[in-house]
Amino acid sequence: MTRFEAPLSRAVSLRQEIVALDALPLSEAIRSRQLSCREVMLAYLEQIERYNPEVNALVSLRPAEDLLAEADDRDRQLARGHWLGWMHGMPQAVKDLAACKGLPTSMGSPLFAGQVARHDAIAVSRVREAGAVFIGKSNVPEFGLGSQSYNNVFGTTGNAYDPTLCAGGSSGGAAAALALRLLPVADGSDMMGSLRNPAAFNNVYGLRPSQGRVPFGPTPELFVQQLATEGPMGRSVADVAALLRTQAGAHRAAPLALAGTADLIGPLQRDFAGTRIGWLGDLGGHLPMEPGLLGLCEGALEDFRALGCEVEPCLPAYDPERLWRCWLVHRQWLVAGLLAPACADPASRAQLKPEAVWEVESGLGLGAADVYRASVDRSDWYRAVEQLFERYDFLLLPSAQVFPFDARLHWPRAIAGRDMDTYHRWMEVVIGATLAGIPAMSVPVGFNPSGQPMGLQIMGPAQADLAVLQLAHAHEQLTQWVRNCPPPLLRDAR
Repeated sequence: MTRFEAPLSRAVSLRQEIVALDALPLSEAIRSRQLSCREVMLAYLEQIERYNPEVNALVSLRPAEDLLAEADDRDRQLARGHWLGWMHGMPQAVKDLAACKGLPTSMGSPLFAGQVARHDAIAVSRVREAGAVFIGKSNVPEFGLGSQSYNNVFGTTGNAYDPTLCAGGSSGGAAAALALRLLPVADGSDMMGSLRNPAAFNNVYGLRPSQGRVPFGPTPELFVQQLATEGPMGRSVADVAALLRTQAGAHRAAPLALAGTADLIGPLQRDFAGTRIGWLGDLGGHLPMEPGLLGLCEGALEDFRALGCEVEPCLPAYDPERLWRCWLVHRQWLVAGLLAPACADPASRAQLKPEAVWEVESGLGLGAADVYRASVDRSDWYRAVEQLFERYDFLLLPSAQVFPFDARLHWPRAIAGRDMDTYHRWMEVVIGATLAGIPAMSVPVGFNPSGQPMGLQIMGPAQADLAVLQLAHAHEQLTQWVRNCPPPLLRDAR
């Protein structure tokens, strides 16, 4: 007799306890056989059935009977003493930009709707090897373009704290699913804040690792693609660190990947007395911010001072408008390379969202000299950031420039009275870490009076991923925003 054959009230209570566990405690409960993989799968399937219709975070879900059969296989493996890894039997939904063998990889595009992957992306294969059971995909904007997770294949993902609001993107489905306990931990990817903005919008943690930390691909452009990176999200910093260690490490198919994971091994607990932190704020007034957002983030600086850190305002010796122009060239060039064939065919072009067409047309207008100059600009930006790290151990700035907005709105047209000249200008705050290739983690810092979450980016020097995780962990132990402030939907259920 299993625990789920007990009276209904006890079974419901157990399922709620299961999904409330962070990923690492859940892993230990499975490994020690305090919980069966079937019990865990049943608990998550019930949670998904109850809350996913509210937010549309998970898509392409596999049949429950298939998932339970796979969970039973994992239980039989444990009974034989065969433990695959820390994700053994844990439900996992892959971001719908990454290939997962046997599951559709639609990328939010009608052009690829229902296309079933024949292989795993590198990071996905490592999660599979660690024992995860893939239950489906997490929703994204079309081709991951824009920090609003809507598309014409699956629809819009709503915010975990208010489903009528935007969940962020492009890992919006992953973040909303995490916050509502539909997944224990989640993967994502980040070109323009896609692991950071949705984490901030849904009161969870998202880490953009150092460039090369997690092998990207397989991809046709092995040496050109140096903006996007795979990475982890979680409800705790410890879970994020665990998934990062699974995803990271050299791979023969990714020649620019960082070798080894030894520098990710170490305790998260650390003394931060005397740590020097630079506060970038709104870059000296360059970045428009929704009223109340900057003040909320500035208030969170006191948390870091409470940890013993010394925090002071600073600015890079670099023109932020030059950085934006550099960003446009790099992004448009890469997107044009990906989508130009689709744009050239009138039938497929008609199915692309206008922002994708704009990116392609802009990219096709670039010349080799434009790309070279942008590369020099990017190199100069890295050197300017490195100069800041000669004085500071970490840099901080907001994770977004607006709070979660109406999910029916494709993108904010203005911030604080300043018009946005592109569909992604409202997320300019995240491009600095991307172009420098440095680790940046969004940590929750609270809510505005309307109950909308916000986060703060912790940025460290190149390859200092563990240090960023350690500071985020210290902040988490002090504030406990995720644990103490679950989404209202979950509070109402209780």
